[in-house]
Amino acid sequence: MRKKTVRKRTVYKKAKKKSLFSWGKIAKILGAFIAIAAIGLAIYHYRDGLLYYLGYKSHFATKEQLEEKRLSDVRNFQVLSKHDGKAIGIDVSEYQGNIKWEDLGSIEETYAINFVFIRATVGSDCPDRKFSKNWLEAKENKIIRGAYHYYRPNENSLDQAELFIKNVRLSKGDLPPVLDIEQLPKNQSIRQLKVGLRKWLQAIEDHYKVRPIIYTGEKYYDSFLKEEFSDYLFWIANYNFYREKIQDNWLFWQFTEKGSLPGIEGTVDLNIYNGDLQQLQFITIE
Repeated sequence: MRKKTVRKRTVYKKAKKKSLFSWGKIAKILGAFIAIAAIGLAIYHYRDGLLYYLGYKSHFATKEQLEEKRLSDVRNFQVLSKHDGKAIGIDVSEYQGNIKWEDLGSIEETYAINFVFIRATVGSDCPDRKFSKNWLEAKENKIIRGAYHYYRPNENSLDQAELFIKNVRLSKGDLPPVLDIEQLPKNQSIRQLKVGLRKWLQAIEDHYKVRPIIYTGEKYYDSFLKEEFSDYLFWIANYNFYREKIQDNWLFWQFTEKGSLPGIEGTVDLNIYNGDLQQLQFITIE
């Protein structure tokens, strides 16, 4: 008997349609969207500075200069625009070279310079080579002036105070003396550093009959000075891009070291006083 041949039926599986959007593609699209949104928000946030920069700066600066100063110029204008009515100033030393004080104009032709802090001395044996010239010419050009001392932690504090007193003669209308402390000691403890700072401050106050101001960076202030020197007023340096407003408890804020000003070659520090010009005059020596 012949066997029946049973033919196997070939079953064809339907091919799955490929998804137009895989999870990987979706993640990439979302990432790109977030990046574009972040850039858009940044442009909107800094719109005033960008518009000013593109409309005013680009017509005279070289491509290299624009690239180098683009971000700092945008931030500087943004910060200044948020402090309308505040007194604006600079601080200088021998590193600014020969300043043409008679040509000292406004920042970005918009914000007038109301005050200047001038470095007088460094440590216990180093007068600033341009101090006498800068001190005299600031007065002649009717800019409110102040003198500061760069403190070296590993040198005798009273010798440093004596050097400052020897070189700086304050008169009516000048700002109080400033102690600039930025360094940490190498050969002494933080406790000893604070003792030395107190001695300098007290010697200066005894001589000039006015309480000095302390200049330092925000981190240094928070870490070492905020609690024990709360009886002094502070001038704080903070160049962080995110910070755009002066804090209420800061007397002065140094917000950039990359300012531009007619009469000064290169860059210069820019500062904001936490008050208007009349209030600034109120804290000067009578």
